[in-house]
Amino acid sequence: MSTVLRIVMAALVAAAAPAWAQYPAGPMRIVVPFAPGGSTDIMARTIAQQLTERFRQQAIVDNRPGASGTIGTAFVVKSPPDGHTMLLVQVSFVSNPSLFKDLPYNQARDITPVTNLATGPLNLTVHPSLPAKTVKQLIALGKRHPGEINYGSPGAGSISRLACSLFNQMAGIKMTHIGYKGSGAAIADMLSGQVQFYAPNLFLSLPFVRAGKLHSLGVTTPRRSPIAPDLPTIAESGLPGYEVSTWFGIFVPSATPRAAVTQLNQALAAIVKSPQMQERLARDGLTGVASTPEQFAQEVARDTEKYGKVIRALGIQAQ
Repeated sequence: MSTVLRIVMAALVAAAAPAWAQYPAGPMRIVVPFAPGGSTDIMARTIAQQLTERFRQQAIVDNRPGASGTIGTAFVVKSPPDGHTMLLVQVSFVSNPSLFKDLPYNQARDITPVTNLATGPLNLTVHPSLPAKTVKQLIALGKRHPGEINYGSPGAGSISRLACSLFNQMAGIKMTHIGYKGSGAAIADMLSGQVQFYAPNLFLSLPFVRAGKLHSLGVTTPRRSPIAPDLPTIAESGLPGYEVSTWFGIFVPSATPRAAVTQLNQALAAIVKSPQMQERLARDGLTGVASTPEQFAQEVARDTEKYGKVIRALGIQAQ
């Protein structure tokens, strides 16, 4: 075969190859199904910048808020399955199949996990005026005064709501839930004492704890946090087996070719494992994960079942 013929045949093969063979073949979009400014949005913008630099292709963040993230998720499900349109969500994403009876998609079938980017703890806190400074004291108080302690959350399926509800369920107590439209309003009422129990992000709540405006019972993960090693875990403080971890994950439409999913996973893993990204995550109290699609799929399935049981047992409904 002549050299010229080889070149021509190679060109024809390249022209016939699917778009994902040269992934990415164009601009990328990270859909955030929440309003700009929150922790998910900040994570997405960090990842978008890193993807842009790595691939020399523009990666943008597209905020599509509404209906507990289902609007943005539906948009991604209906997008071309080529790996160029991604969904970035937090762990509360797994609660939607249990909260909504008529989702416009099948969450287990129509969207596929790519990787868990990072994970971290929540901080179970009480208002300083509450006469309970430990997990055991709070449980005892809750049993003596069922329904008299209020706890806040920024939404029915939010991880803060699920963390507090799981605490109630495992401890065998009943507190009264007060729902808010966002974490800002919830933390404001917590600081004023309108609600006495709340599970905020550890990093954001630490300044209030250090200033004595909130009292921490402990972190929700199985191990203590490097940014607050003085805070115990809830499990070691009186509620064995309690565990709630927040995570940030990337998904794509389920029909996306495996080759594109693999290439995207490898790129995201390299970004998360870089010293620059590890340092940035650590400052926010997060740990980089960079799991495989299979590992993340197992985690998503486990959390969907775990929090679905809490939602069904307590009759939690979408707001």
